[in-house]
Amino acid sequence: MTDTSNYAHAHPSFRISSKRFATSPWLPAYANENMMMGVYSRRFYPLSIGDDAIANYWHLRRSAVLFDVPEHPIVIEGSEALALLQKLFCRDISKLKQGRATYAIACNHDGGIIMDGVLMCIGENRYWYVLADGEFMPWIQAHATGMDVTIRDPESWVLQIQGPKAFDVLASLVDDTTPDPFKYFSVHDCSIAGQPFLISRTGWTGEMGFELYPLNPQMDGPAMFETILERGRPHGLIFSSLESMGIRRIEAGIMDNGTDMDATMTPYQAGLGQFVNLDKDVDFIGKEALARAEQGRLFFGLTCQDATPLAGTRIKVGGKEVGHTTAGGWSPYLEKGIAFARMDYTDDWVGKPVTVELADGSEHDAVIVSLPFYDEEKLIPRGLANSMP
Repeated sequence: MTDTSNYAHAHPSFRISSKRFATSPWLPAYANENMMMGVYSRRFYPLSIGDDAIANYWHLRRSAVLFDVPEHPIVIEGSEALALLQKLFCRDISKLKQGRATYAIACNHDGGIIMDGVLMCIGENRYWYVLADGEFMPWIQAHATGMDVTIRDPESWVLQIQGPKAFDVLASLVDDTTPDPFKYFSVHDCSIAGQPFLISRTGWTGEMGFELYPLNPQMDGPAMFETILERGRPHGLIFSSLESMGIRRIEAGIMDNGTDMDATMTPYQAGLGQFVNLDKDVDFIGKEALARAEQGRLFFGLTCQDATPLAGTRIKVGGKEVGHTTAGGWSPYLEKGIAFARMDYTDDWVGKPVTVELADGSEHDAVIVSLPFYDEEKLIPRGLANSMP
């Protein structure tokens, strides 16, 4: 955890309790009196620092943005690490090669989603799993009982650099040459200003970009943060709070554990059935329940031309409530309100007109759509397209 006492002394309005929640090592480099913090995976993060979310959104779409994100990596290593991961996750982890990452979902015994995240294989019998929000460490530790596995917190705090100029920034960041090839969902070691990092070609924006995982918990966080910004500035790199990322992740159809999906939903209901490998030769947790489960979908997108449906907006058909939104906002690119729609029952929802009831009681026409809202083939994060107005 980072000691924020010096910053708090200089800025009396700044108060953070780090008794139960960790604080970012990068925090002193950008904190200000307008900052609003959130809590995610037992970590504080900059929900807003008083910046212009829409301006930063467009900068993300056209240039490069640095984000301090709270996802929490853990290390799983040992001779039985793969056996444990095969037991925990719905996906066939045996196919994950060293230097590669994959999206992996963990379910409970009833087939409900309890965690999702990016799993990286960084060496023989060595993995990092980047947790979303929610409690997962006790679950892993309980199921690792008696196995030759070590589970630990590497005390690494992720930075993301996202946007079409991200790779130009990367070339100026690393001390040696950039990873080549640096394919989508690949993982490499690198060094920045003499400090070791893991770098993965992943992100939470639907844009081309990468994530940086510091490997030295003792490094000077604020100094490194300033170094990254300084080296990236010639390529247009700026820092943003997570408001701009929040808009873009909804456009890209990227779900948030605990907000958009939870243990009351199966991967099928969340539209994530492609990440369940029932044919893998392991009785993973939830396999029996998922084998019996209906595969109808409950999670979709929603568009509204003249209003902005936020989280908790009621969705109606013929005056009857049929679902609600879990997250929403105004899409600057699509020029309309968009939201994630969680429906109460399965149906042929895509293309159906519905009504949304906002918090003020007003009702507006909307349409249920498939996800993501655009770039279905993920050409943008793969670096194969970037159509911008």
